[in-house]
Amino acid sequence: MLAIPELALAKSAPLAENHNPAIAPATKEHACYVDGIAEKVLCGKVSVAENPAKPDGKQLDIHYVILPAIKNANPEQALLAIAGGPGQSAIDNAAGFDRMLKEVRQFKDVLLIDQRGTGKSHLLGCEQLTTLDAFAINDELQDPKAEMAKCLAKIDADVSQYGSLNAIADFEAVRQQAGYKQLDLYGISYGSRMAQVYMKQYPQALRTVTLDGVVPMQQNIIVISDAIARATHLMLSDCEQDALCHQRFPNLSRQLIQVEAELKLKPKVMTIMQPKSGEPAEFTLTASKFLGTIRMALYSPTTRALLPYAIEQAAAGNVQPLLGLHALTLDGAGIAMGMHASVVCAEDIPFITDELAAQANATPTGKSMLHALTLACGAWQVPAVTPEFHQAVASDIPTLLLSGKLDPATPPSWGELAAVNLTNAQHLVAPYAGHGVAYQSCANELIATLVKQGNLTALDSQCLQKDVRRSFYLNANSLETLSAPKPSTAATSTNAGVTP
Repeated sequence: MLAIPELALAKSAPLAENHNPAIAPATKEHACYVDGIAEKVLCGKVSVAENPAKPDGKQLDIHYVILPAIKNANPEQALLAIAGGPGQSAIDNAAGFDRMLKEVRQFKDVLLIDQRGTGKSHLLGCEQLTTLDAFAINDELQDPKAEMAKCLAKIDADVSQYGSLNAIADFEAVRQQAGYKQLDLYGISYGSRMAQVYMKQYPQALRTVTLDGVVPMQQNIIVISDAIARATHLMLSDCEQDALCHQRFPNLSRQLIQVEAELKLKPKVMTIMQPKSGEPAEFTLTASKFLGTIRMALYSPTTRALLPYAIEQAAAGNVQPLLGLHALTLDGAGIAMGMHASVVCAEDIPFITDELAAQANATPTGKSMLHALTLACGAWQVPAVTPEFHQAVASDIPTLLLSGKLDPATPPSWGELAAVNLTNAQHLVAPYAGHGVAYQSCANELIATLVKQGNLTALDSQCLQKDVRRSFYLNANSLETLSAPKPSTAATSTNAGVTP
């Protein structure tokens, strides 16, 4: 499962006075509020057939939100921001998009669409454990196939119709109803795959594209074990090369291996204090919970900075710091697991070769993910897409690709792979970012420049080299001070095709 970083609430801008006159709020959209944004925005919906081959059959309402431009320079255009997952709601994350795209909103509308199966667009959700149950459960004893079968039995939908191709047709229907002649795209994580599908299916509708945390069409989304191992090694290496961190945690690599090995032999069951309430609760720490918590903490520099202390304390028998990080993962990043299954069971699991399986099974986390999703897809039973789906996108649309050097899900090499047939593209690697470069660096300003200019020529990526690293926590209450010299992590940029 891929996920975007937690999106913080943002201060909002006033409602634009000169919003696109072609969009008549009285008939197409209406003023509304969304979580995390104080001002009124515009909400709308488009009715589409659940199965495009049966246009008179069951209909779905695809909901969308427009964050109006402050001073709309081109009412016939908007930036469409596509969420990740698969399975995240773009509208639920409106506040985060609003904050990250605030420069774009100064002159252009931002369009958010709940992809079919997410948020308000016929949500395919599965029952979530309560926090107490999630703490107590031994997740390694769960039966993914049985759990997904129970979920499927409660869903009123043809789950074979919730893949990326049908969803892109929905997005195009929204664009047409909203009256935008062209879109600038921003796609994060799985949203970057959706953006590439859009480039293939409706290139005439697109003006510029930004792919952030890139998932190439040729890449199986399940096989991220190498990326996790790489990001973990970078964290350990950064701590070792930092004088204060190494002095405080001289045996960090050994302690990580030690805790994993102990938990593989036997999970630890203990009484802990809940991070939010402070009330006592039972906690079962398994190897998969331990490694999963580390993986998710690596997504953001903020949580990454806590890992050396959390690992060291876990090795000493104190899991409370690790528990705080684990608690951040309990909502599943807001992912609709039914929609998630409809995508990965059609677009990824059927294309696992023996070589890819060996690659995934080389690490405990990769092995666990592949095993669980393979079983889950046995219950979901959706047909595979055709192999052509995974062909690299070929395009001359101005395309900016963003990769975080520290990313545990979509490493920089994936950006290179996605750019192989893009003849007007630039790939930037942010040296201090994890997953979601635009949220963790000045890349949001580069996106605004790209959208304003409509080409890559004016981009100046020097700002990505600014050292914005988070200092490692040395204990529960304090950070180290930055010390020099730091490990060499200069920003890199590669151009694919036409050099801007």
